[in-house]
Amino acid sequence: SITSEALAKLQEMSVALGVGHLKVRLRVIGGGCAGFSYDMAFEETSTDMDEIFIVDGVTFIVDQLSLQYIDGTQIDYEERLFASGFKFNNPNVTSNCGCGSSFSV
Repeated sequence: SITSEALAKLQEMSVALGVGHLKVRLRVIGGGCAGFSYDMAFEETSTDMDEIFIVDGVTFIVDQLSLQYIDGTQIDYEERLFASGFKFNNPNVTSNCGCGSSFSV
């Protein structure tokens, strides 16, 4: 799922970057102190190996490998003085790194 704050931020970013759509590739990549990190980018193309989810007007493109790690995840956006950004509330996570940018399952 996606919160209204995250949806509004994606819409704002799409306009600011001149993207013109709300198609987002969401994936999990190896890296960070805890083993995995999230990656999001505006993208129009998908492959036969991707799953497509439309949530509140946003088309999420997710590869099969990433899908197993993000099932049930809620995407939020938080505005903070020193740490604004997208936050992934993932029920599959068993631990996070100290800075919160990577996770393990």
